[in-house]
Amino acid sequence: MAAVTLGPEGTYSHRAASAVAGDDEIDFRQSVTAIVDAVAGGEYDRGVIPIENSIEGSVTESLDAVADYDVAVVREIVTPIRHALLAQGSEFDTIASHSQALAQCRSYLDREYPDATLEAVASTAKGVELARDDPSVAGIGHPANAGNGIEVLAEDIQDQDSNATRFFALAPAEERSKGGGKTSVVVYPNANYPGLLLELLEPFADRDINLTRVESRPSGQRLGDYVFHIDFEAGLYESRTSEAIGDLEEIAENGWVRRLGSYDTEHVVE
Repeated sequence: MAAVTLGPEGTYSHRAASAVAGDDEIDFRQSVTAIVDAVAGGEYDRGVIPIENSIEGSVTESLDAVADYDVAVVREIVTPIRHALLAQGSEFDTIASHSQALAQCRSYLDREYPDATLEAVASTAKGVELARDDPSVAGIGHPANAGNGIEVLAEDIQDQDSNATRFFALAPAEERSKGGGKTSVVVYPNANYPGLLLELLEPFADRDINLTRVESRPSGQRLGDYVFHIDFEAGLYESRTSEAIGDLEEIAENGWVRRLGSYDTEHVVE
């Protein structure tokens, strides 16, 4: 099963993708949008993208991409985030990593390296690569990325021990499943009036369906116009889900409702 995720090798996305692809081929792209585009076009069987972090919240590029492309969510992978500071030695003046990793270690960095320049790069692995090439740079990434010239200077530097990231495993749209304990939908009401959000949520509350995430993103059509991402604990195979989505489609009669699919959750411990 050919899979694609954020590169280069050694990112947290790569670790999550390994749980999906196993020993099969894993290729890399430099953006979430490129990954989703490759899966939607049938270039890969699976794409793995980060969707939400327990500290920094949702990954907006991922939300926008799954709303713009016709793909299916077939699995959810939750992996703990263990950040380490890696460098050739203790003398450096720049710390490079993904913007979310830098934010997740904000307290540690402010306390231990208040004068260091923080440089946001495409991925944690890219920051580690820079540290491996340049002794004036330290990277933040998983401690397993040490070696080949760099060492772990400090482990578990994230602000919260409970730090974890959710990843979506994407597949071509025809593989969308109705089976699974969770479901994700995207709703574009193409409307704006008092009580709209309440109307969108009531179909779930009325049927005792627990919502695990509700997120709004600008539609890009006009100011104040939004697309809503809703995750909930019920499968598309359930009659209560069908009824709730039917209500959503009536509310969004001038817009659309996209069923991303139902899926189960897998926890990757290391």
